[in-house]
Amino acid sequence: MSAASPVILVTGAGRGLGRGVAIQLAEQGCSVAINFAGNRAAAEETVVLCQKAAVSSAQKFIPVQADISSPADRQRLVDETLAGFGRIDALVNNAGVAPKVRADITQASIESFEEIIRINLQGPYFLTQLVARHWLDKKPEPALKGGFKIIFVTSISADTASIARGDYCISKAGLAMAAQLWATRLAAEGILVVELRPGIMATDMTTGVKGKYDDLLAQGLVPQMRWGTPEDVGLAVRSVIAGDFPFSTGAVIPVDGGFNLRRL
Repeated sequence: MSAASPVILVTGAGRGLGRGVAIQLAEQGCSVAINFAGNRAAAEETVVLCQKAAVSSAQKFIPVQADISSPADRQRLVDETLAGFGRIDALVNNAGVAPKVRADITQASIESFEEIIRINLQGPYFLTQLVARHWLDKKPEPALKGGFKIIFVTSISADTASIARGDYCISKAGLAMAAQLWATRLAAEGILVVELRPGIMATDMTTGVKGKYDDLLAQGLVPQMRWGTPEDVGLAVRSVIAGDFPFSTGAVIPVDGGFNLRRL
C-alpha cells in the first residue's frame, strides 16, 4: 500500500455487503467514498464503523448519495468523490437490488425487469465508464500497489437459474460479462478488473428467505454449510485491493463456500 491513503469508491456501502467491504478497506488503511441510494442514516453508521476500524488519521470516510441507475447521479457521484478526496484509486461495483416481488418468469413484470437492469447492470457498467475515462484522460498517479483497480460484485445467480428471479439472474449474468469486457479493454492500460461472485449471503436482501436457506444449508447445498457474510466479501475485496492478484485480470473469484463445486 502506498504512503498516501488510497481512495476506494464503494457503491451500495450503507449496509450489507458494501458495509462489510468498507470496514475491511478501513482496516487496510484506505479512505472510502461510501455511496448510498437513500438511507443516509445507514451510510452514516458505516462511516462511524469505518472510523473505528481506521488505522490512520489521514483516512477519510465520506457518504455520497447517488442512485447509480441515474446518469446524472452517476456523474455527480464521481464528481463529488473527486471533490471530497481528490482522487479515486479503485471502484467497487457492489450496489444492487433484488426484485420487489419474486414472480415466476411466466408472470414477472416488464417494470421489475427494467428496474433491476437499470440498477444492477446499466448503473455499474456506465459508472465504470466514467471512472475509467477519468483515469485514462487525466492519467493520475495511482496510490495502490499494482495500479488502479475495478471490482464487480456479481452473484452465483450469474450462472445459477432461479425462475422466480429471472430479472435478477439476467442482470448478474450481464454484469459478469461487463467485468470481462472491462478487463479486456483496460488490461493494457495497467488497470486490473476482477469479478467477485458471492453465494448465499446473510444480508437484508435474504431476510425474507432465511428459513428456506437455513434448511438448504443444513442439507449441504453449500459444502462449507454456513451463510456467507459481508466480512467474507470484504476480505476478498481487501485482498484484491492490496495487490495480491497482480496477474489475474478478468478473474472470477467465488465467495460462495464451495457452492460452485460440481458434485455427485
